Formats: sequence, C-alpha cells, structure tokens
Amino acid sequence: MRFFGMRALSLFALSAFVSGSSVGCGGREVIRGSDDPSIDSHAMSTGLDKEDVQRSLVTLLGKMRKAPVMDNWRSRRERTTVAIAPIRNDTSEHIEPVLSALLGEVETWLVDSEVVTVVSQERQSEMIRQIEGAQHPVFDARHIPQYGRQLGVQYYVTGKIGAADERNDDMRRVQYWLFLQVIEVETGAIRWQGKEEVTKAVR
Repeated sequence: MRFFGMRALSLFALSAFVSGSSVGCGGREVIRGSDDPSIDSHAMSTGLDKEDVQRSLVTLLGKMRKAPVMDNWRSRRERTTVAIAPIRNDTSEHIEPVLSALLGEVETWLVDSEVVTVVSQERQSEMIRQIEGAQHPVFDARHIPQYGRQLGVQYYVTGKIGAADERNDDMRRVQYWLFLQVIEVETGAIRWQGKEEVTKAVR
C-alpha cells in the first residue's frame, strides 16, 4: 500500500528545484527562499507565486505523512473519511488560482495515499450551497462541524497563508507563512498543523 502520493511529491520536487540562484531585475537584487535563501527561480518581485507554494507544500505533505494523525488513519480497519476545505488567504496577494491548484494537489495526494476516503470538492460545493443558502454559497470555517455531519466527514484538511511586510531605506522584505491543518469535525480540535515559511526580498 502506498501511504503517500509519491507521484504528486515527485512532480512538486521537479517543479520546485529546476531553479538557479539570485537574479537582478532593473538593477534590483531579488532574494527568495525558505530554508535556503539562495534558492531562486527568476523571481521578479516579492510576491508569492506558484513555485513558492509548491515548494512549501512538498515539505508540509512530507511532515503530514509522518504525523500521528496519519498513523491513526492507517491503523483503522475502516477508512477515515476526509474532505479538503479552502485555504484562507490572509495576504494582500491575489493568489486564489494558486490556492485552488494547491487544494487539488492535496486532494490528489490524499487519494494516492490509499489511507483515507476523500470527499470530492464538487460534492462539497453542493453541500455548501444547501447550508449557506443560494445567496451566500461560500465556505465558512465556523460551520465545519455542520459541513462534516452533512457529508459524513470525520476530518477536514485545510490551511491558511499569512504575510508580514518590512521595509527600510534599501530593501523590502516579505515573509510568508503557509499553514496546513487537520481538523477533527466532531470536536473542532486541530489534530495536526504544519508551518512553512517563504522569505523574499528586493534590494
């Protein structure tokens, strides 16, 4: 049995490390990275992009694979039912398409793990419309227990992205945080949370 999606992780790793080192743009030096600030893939600004998110997601999914909550799921005789909730964007970046793609990758990773049963995002959309009403069919994290009961879901995988912007006379530095969480529907408790940082700066 495959406990994690090697295919998804391989695609992420290939995409994330095809890079070079720091480059200049219009006389500006751009520094980009998370654990290794020298990692750069021709970043043009301090904005968060798809590659930043993918690189962080590779690490987060690796951590989640080893987490106790995954061990718990593997040990069950019947598969746990899991759904993917939208990633909350707490930054000023317009990265909704990137976050939507991220949700799809997490969903694929969970399906490939062959550990849990994953409820499709399309089915969730129908359920959200029923609960929130046709006028406001938007996912509301406060209603996760209600969504879970309606779908027969035991856990939600979700997350958020935040940022802090610092400026001085010769540099702008932006630090981003990407969180991934596993929330137990019955109790609302966070059963696992991982965090990755991306720091980008322009001189």
